[in-house]
Amino acid sequence: MLGFPFLLEFLFSLREHTEVSEMAAITCSLQHEVDQVRFEEINSSGARVVILNRPTKLNPINYEMVSKILTTVERYEYDPAVSCIILKANGKAFSAGGDVVSVICSSLAGHWSYPMQFYKKMLMASYLLATFKKPVVSLIHGLVMGGGAGLSMQTMFRVVTEKTVFAMPEASIGLFADVGASYYLSRLPGSFGEYLALTGARVDGPEMVACGLASHFVPSKSIHLLEKAICEQLLSSSTASNISAIIGRFSQTPMLKQDSVFKRLETVINKCFSRNTVEDILSSLENEVTSGAEKWIKDAYRSMKSASPTSLKVTLKSIREGRRQNLEQCLFREFFISGHMVRGTVNRDFYEGSRALLFDKDKKPRWNPPSLELVTEEIVNRFFEDMDDPDLGPLRLPRRSHDVITAKL
Repeated sequence: MLGFPFLLEFLFSLREHTEVSEMAAITCSLQHEVDQVRFEEINSSGARVVILNRPTKLNPINYEMVSKILTTVERYEYDPAVSCIILKANGKAFSAGGDVVSVICSSLAGHWSYPMQFYKKMLMASYLLATFKKPVVSLIHGLVMGGGAGLSMQTMFRVVTEKTVFAMPEASIGLFADVGASYYLSRLPGSFGEYLALTGARVDGPEMVACGLASHFVPSKSIHLLEKAICEQLLSSSTASNISAIIGRFSQTPMLKQDSVFKRLETVINKCFSRNTVEDILSSLENEVTSGAEKWIKDAYRSMKSASPTSLKVTLKSIREGRRQNLEQCLFREFFISGHMVRGTVNRDFYEGSRALLFDKDKKPRWNPPSLELVTEEIVNRFFEDMDDPDLGPLRLPRRSHDVITAKL
């Protein structure tokens, strides 16, 4: 745990950059945002709409939101009146990820169990949506990262628009690509998953369809019409094929931009990001930069150089292990890794990265260890060890009576 003087300094810094409601874990404020997640029932078709509703903050997901989602969606699964779920968000972003502010505040105040209980709920909700017995349609419009991606990327239908942007920038703040990312990123073509997880690079809607992150592309002007069609034209007995047919009437085959990074999969990405170690990947990228590489390669190189060395190595190992594991195994592993990062049992890069990039914003994190060569295999392996703590308890994923993972990745 950080020293008390540093804690006070850090919390005063947070007050300069955050809303009072986001400081609830520290100040015990009773103020709450109203309807942070909303649920709508379309009785005529049996559709249920789950709406992330913190648009002014880019819909970050907090404990209260994911708890309500988990409880409500579990009820939907066994309700014969429910035919499908539509997952969407209000505002210009789908979700910028988990609510890091609440995690940081509660952890620094000594309540580290709060963020871990929050993370448990996120993993449980991700697993539930990925294995849901009924069709789930994610309408992913705008920015989607972290926990927002964890809820949507493994649903049966993943609809994106020309304004959708996907990214997993966790390594830049001392975290790792989580909430199921080691499962779905590891199943992308070639080494594209490693590229996204290690660099935090952004990809747009057409690129998401091309690499398999998304199942359909629908122009943003038609996304509301699609939702309306699903809600009005479905019957309670509708199947996934019925929903697929409806989406098909609105979907298009998107064109990749000429400078799309995905077009460089075979020539550069696989060449660099298939290497065995982070050091080898960086060395390969450096050779490309020296040879007069394109801007995206230089950006990838700079991003990795500035990220937490420990996070890069943990992320690479997690993605590589995920490639030969099922979803349940991936989520359990990610739970252990996240627990070590939140508790600071190995290092405190998560807190240092959050300070430097999210709060003080000096963009000068002091990583520990500070370089890749000092991050030994023993250090990395400690993040993958079981969290044996009676206060935390085990991760218990929802019981499933079926073994089918509905995600199409």
